[in-house]
Amino acid sequence: MSDSLPARQPIVIPEEDLAGSISSEVFRAAFRLHPAGVAVVTADPGDSPIAMTVSSLASVSTEPPLLVFSVSALSSSSPALERADTVVVHMLGADQLWLARLGATSGIDRFADTSTWTRLPTGEPVFPEVYAWMRGKIVYRLEAGNSIICVVHVIEAQIPDPGHDAQATSPLVYHARTWHQLGQHSTID
Repeated sequence: MSDSLPARQPIVIPEEDLAGSISSEVFRAAFRLHPAGVAVVTADPGDSPIAMTVSSLASVSTEPPLLVFSVSALSSSSPALERADTVVVHMLGADQLWLARLGATSGIDRFADTSTWTRLPTGEPVFPEVYAWMRGKIVYRLEAGNSIICVVHVIEAQIPDPGHDAQATSPLVYHARTWHQLGQHSTID
């Protein structure tokens, strides 16, 4: 981890307030009903690249451009993510379901197929076939229960050109423990 980046800061909830919490089972069940976009986050702290699938990605600010995602502190990728200064966030379409599965599968070499990824000039691993990716510097880490929340300042991006038909992209969504795609069939207005 960079000397300029503070160590992750914990959220502290008083013990008496924790007693009133809902169970983790109820909490997980509620969020299974909440659909989320799917992204893959890659990084390389200098010793080996990591990739992980996240569905907690959100934009926080446009000025400056900030995004946030969380990762389980128990994830095998967490130690490397904590040492990394930068990440690449890959936004996935339904065509990249293979990449979502790759990032979600533990115990495998996610970078074994060298034909699917490359390195940016700055060193981070990138899967160039996604419809959009953003590279950024981790500016804050927050310990939140059994997760780590990362705030990222976006400094580079590859997005579709302005003439791109947004309707032609079928975003990948995770809902009720199942992968889904959005498209014209799912429009309701």
